[in-house]
Amino acid sequence: MELPPSMHAMVCDAPGRRLRAVSLPTPQARGHDVLIAVAACGVCRTDLHVIDGELPARLLPIVPGHEIVGTVAAVGDAAHRFHVGQRVGVPWLGGTCGCCVYCTSARENLCDHARFTGYDRHGGFADYTLADERYCLALPDAYDDVHAAPLLCAGLIGYRAYAMTGAARRIGLYGFGAAAHIIVQLAVQQGRDVFAFTRPGDARAQAFALALGARWAGPSTATPPLPLDAAILFAPDGALVPQALAATAKGGVVVCAGIHMSDIPAFPYALLWGERSVRSVANLTRADGEAFFALVARGEIATVPVVYPLEQANDAIADLRAGKIDGAAVLVPGRSVTA
Repeated sequence: MELPPSMHAMVCDAPGRRLRAVSLPTPQARGHDVLIAVAACGVCRTDLHVIDGELPARLLPIVPGHEIVGTVAAVGDAAHRFHVGQRVGVPWLGGTCGCCVYCTSARENLCDHARFTGYDRHGGFADYTLADERYCLALPDAYDDVHAAPLLCAGLIGYRAYAMTGAARRIGLYGFGAAAHIIVQLAVQQGRDVFAFTRPGDARAQAFALALGARWAGPSTATPPLPLDAAILFAPDGALVPQALAATAKGGVVVCAGIHMSDIPAFPYALLWGERSVRSVANLTRADGEAFFALVARGEIATVPVVYPLEQANDAIADLRAGKIDGAAVLVPGRSVTA
């Protein structure tokens, strides 16, 4: 495959700045890396945390984006898992040491030397990107590129958080964005009742949640009509932790699913008592990806992409920050699209 000498990309030069459109040399695949021609890349709230500086910068300038779907355009000399022309997905976890206590105990998501796509290595807000093939994922044929992109983080992290709720029958989702719009469908299909909590006054998001099968939808400040067995916090607002605990029955769990969250305020021990627990989700493992994609392989979980051309990445970021997106923002390079 003949490759162009340069490519378009959107880069973050410094925290708090708008992304800048640039032309960069097309990277070359070496070692275990594969070069991927990006077909679609989701815009995740973690991208906002990177761009806004809420996560400490590790590589600047950086090409963000870690919900990447594309086609292998070239392979490194040690890459044998995928072939040129094959479709792959690239998630947040981009590499680990493979030998630490976490990696050797099925907890590679906690590796102290992990590398992350769009944070430690350039991501998918570009025409091409490099990825270690050992951390790429095969994608179900039931999803086209644009609909598959949100599954690679909103889906995967949502699934890991959802798994931590165990056998909970009544689940609260705080923050109804990209991850929640996927998990509500999965939970409902498995016979669970979902209670969706949105920004106060966001009637549009509440209607969206009900349309996807939620039993109840209301503002994050509201008390649900029934006690929750578990709650998942997708919104990065620490003040929601005591609110979720207050809504959760004895023995319940509150799962904090974001990589960044504002400080949790002090709260009375009575909210935690009764064997309630609070826990976090950190990153994902490759096993999560394999399990999740096997679960959704038939395409019964719908994603709702809101599509933007690559050069409108700043618009997508602004809309996500403002809570204007029902579903998931997805960037498409190389052609004009209708948002």
